[in-house]
Amino acid sequence: MEIGAYSFGDTPLNPDGSPRSTAEGIRNLFDAIVAADRAGLDYFGVGEHHTVSMPASSPGALIAAAAAATDRIILGSAASIISTDDPVRVFQQLATADAISGGGRVEITAGRGSSVETFPLFGYDLRDYDTLYAEKLELLMRINGSPTAEVTWSGSVRPAIDNLAVVPRPVNGRLPIWLATGGNAASSARAGRLGLPVSYGIIGGEPHRFAPLAELYRRSAAQAGHTGENIKVSVATLGLVAPTKKEALERFHPGWHNLNVEMGRLRGWPAPDRRQFEAQAQAPGAYYVGDPDDVAERIAHLHGHLGHMRHFLQSDVGGLPHEHLLESIELLATEVKPRVARLLAAK
Repeated sequence: MEIGAYSFGDTPLNPDGSPRSTAEGIRNLFDAIVAADRAGLDYFGVGEHHTVSMPASSPGALIAAAAAATDRIILGSAASIISTDDPVRVFQQLATADAISGGGRVEITAGRGSSVETFPLFGYDLRDYDTLYAEKLELLMRINGSPTAEVTWSGSVRPAIDNLAVVPRPVNGRLPIWLATGGNAASSARAGRLGLPVSYGIIGGEPHRFAPLAELYRRSAAQAGHTGENIKVSVATLGLVAPTKKEALERFHPGWHNLNVEMGRLRGWPAPDRRQFEAQAQAPGAYYVGDPDDVAERIAHLHGHLGHMRHFLQSDVGGLPHEHLLESIELLATEVKPRVARLLAAK
């Protein structure tokens, strides 16, 4: 089981709650990735958001910088919103990072965007949501699967490419491409049919309820003739690790509250309720907030339902103090990871 972290960036807050510099948030994220590599985490994902509170708008740039400053950790976009970006540029940016890393440490996770801020920002129409994703995913896979630098493709959402070079090429020929989904059954079936690994973003409810989706994914892959190491599942959840469960809850709740207040303004969510938070932070809820034993046991328990090979946590939300993020990363690597390994080996 690979254990990791992911982030959309987290802009620090002043004592009065006002945001500090978004540049400081990006620098903190870079420092966290380097710390994760040194601590021994397996994976770090950089997601794409375009808000003042979550400013990691360019995963490719951050991953390229981190690739030069790390030695072993796997780096991935988590996710790249390919519906409103150009798959050619996404591929080129991540292939560049792959070259900087020495090869084999960079992945692309292709998402279509649960947050829709990118549509007006880049001039796209939400009515084209499905078509944009389907065609751009096809283009990304065509580029990645090409045996040469030259690529030919045509569709309705961007100009055609006629035997043009898309460079650089990945060190090992191809980049791993994952399909990201928040629990849409059609997305699970699509990932299986295409033979892509699937990454589930679970931000609420009971994570074990994703088991039928993982089963649908594997069944769809088998029916399409896809087998082997590329058929795999990863899980991304909210969570924070601290020396004690009490400390983890008290550290994570303020940021969770801030995040939900902001999402309420943007999406019409109800006001955040501490009781809801407490329920989600206890098994079988979706927040992996606790001490190392608690978090490890819950990851191992979910593995029994989903059979996932990677579990990674988003901790830095709503202005989480940077030192708490760094301690969570250290505990994930040095305490949670070996505990999960022992628990799975004992099954």
